[in-house]
Amino acid sequence: MRGDGIRDDGTPAVLSVGAAAIDEWYAISNLPEPDGGAFAHEVTSAFGGVGANVAVALDRLGRDAGLVSRVGDDEYGRRALAYLDETGVDGTHVAVGDDPHTRSLILRDPDGERAIVTAGESFRGLRLGDDALAAMADADAVFLTAYAPDRAARRVLDRVESLRESAADSGATPPALIFDLSGSVEELVGRGTEPATIHRFLHRADLFVADGVAAPAFFGSAKAAVGRIADAQRRAVASDAGSDAASASRSRRGPTWPRAVLTHGADGMTAVAGGEATEFDAFDVETVDATGAGDAFTAGLIDRWIAGRSPEASGEPDGDGDRDGGRDEVASGVRFAAAVAAINCTSRFTQPGLPTRCEVESFLAERGFGTD
Repeated sequence: MRGDGIRDDGTPAVLSVGAAAIDEWYAISNLPEPDGGAFAHEVTSAFGGVGANVAVALDRLGRDAGLVSRVGDDEYGRRALAYLDETGVDGTHVAVGDDPHTRSLILRDPDGERAIVTAGESFRGLRLGDDALAAMADADAVFLTAYAPDRAARRVLDRVESLRESAADSGATPPALIFDLSGSVEELVGRGTEPATIHRFLHRADLFVADGVAAPAFFGSAKAAVGRIADAQRRAVASDAGSDAASASRSRRGPTWPRAVLTHGADGMTAVAGGEATEFDAFDVETVDATGAGDAFTAGLIDRWIAGRSPEASGEPDGDGDRDGGRDEVASGVRFAAAVAAINCTSRFTQPGLPTRCEVESFLAERGFGTD
């Protein structure tokens, strides 16, 4: 691997498991109340899906990224595959099924408020084949969205756990595991990752991300989410102390591992690192479209905290014997990710507005933050 975190052999440094959806946009007069109506003065479509959004965002930042997904054998599925071919995302593990392609109907009013309805069975029918599971051993990180069907989510978790166990004997570095709790509990029932599996990810993921809708729905409230996640991190660190397999997966991450972030839209975000919570502000920009901003933010975190990380950058004790470097890295990672999301909000649709690394660095420099 080169110093920039991109593999020389071309294998994906980050493997994203999630949908490559088609978003059908309706710019409407108002979000209708129950039994009410609205008028759409513009109808268009764009490419989306959490898995594809994260993979394309990482590709735009210069990272090698691959997508594990399933598309439909119809017009929508063919459009999604053709678009992926135009990006730098490795689509080797994107399967084609007979089901209708997954697509989302997005209703957006003049104030930017949205309602999203998803249809299509293609991604819901995702099965992880041996090739996709084998590719995880060659990745630096595996990202998974809670919209993934539960059987696939469990296979991902079991595979990463197995790689962690074998790493304890071989000395290899297992992939980091990132889980995005996207969607409320009710929305995921029968479609996505089940609560029991989400609970496993909470305790085993290197990075756990949840938005302002999903976190309260799963944990009861945003405050309860912070408490539960911090407690899970402290227990994970305690149990890892006596586990060679777990230690192999976390030793390079430093004292602020594992990590989690709860996003609150324009109200900022809460980072929970090593069991300690810190509040951060979002950047103030003129928002054109916030759809996909959470996916852009997650990609920024993966870029700064996960991809190509080295022990020297993981907050090990500095010359004075303290570990402030780890806390500084948490802050700089959140700031970088917040910049990726903010830039994305200034363009229509998700993927066209995903920024390059140079654009993010320029955005931060304009606001007095140097590159680090």
